[in-house]
Amino acid sequence: MRSSKPVLLVEDDNVDAMTVKRAFKDLKITNPLAHRTNGENALEYLRDGSNEKPCVILLDLNMPKMNGIEFLKVVKVDDMLKKIPIVVLTTSKEECDIMESFKLSVGGYIVKPVDYAKFLEAIRTIDLYWTLSELPDGEQNHE
Repeated sequence: MRSSKPVLLVEDDNVDAMTVKRAFKDLKITNPLAHRTNGENALEYLRDGSNEKPCVILLDLNMPKMNGIEFLKVVKVDDMLKKIPIVVLTTSKEECDIMESFKLSVGGYIVKPVDYAKFLEAIRTIDLYWTLSELPDGEQNHE
């Protein structure tokens, strides 16, 4: 994710959020990490014109107020937000969650590894993919 744009982390579990922050630091990912604890707060962040749009959203599914699937249903019909790549990063291995997420055009679905080394590898893979991937409207993830 070699741009200066932030990464939006939508995650209600503080331990998981700290693990993502630690992984960013360990992998020397310099994108700012904007953390919101549920879908409602994430939508407020995305719709606030003073916030830079993220280069990617890391989305948990199991959250209070507005869960990840509900968040996806809102974002993917919003012309201003639907092009932002979203990677589901969750504990759910449920086939219905995986199917519903892909129906709602996620860029990927990763079950959070419990082991930190494997978690680090998952974040490294996300970073590499979105560093190499072209974005809509000619935007790229590198400077």
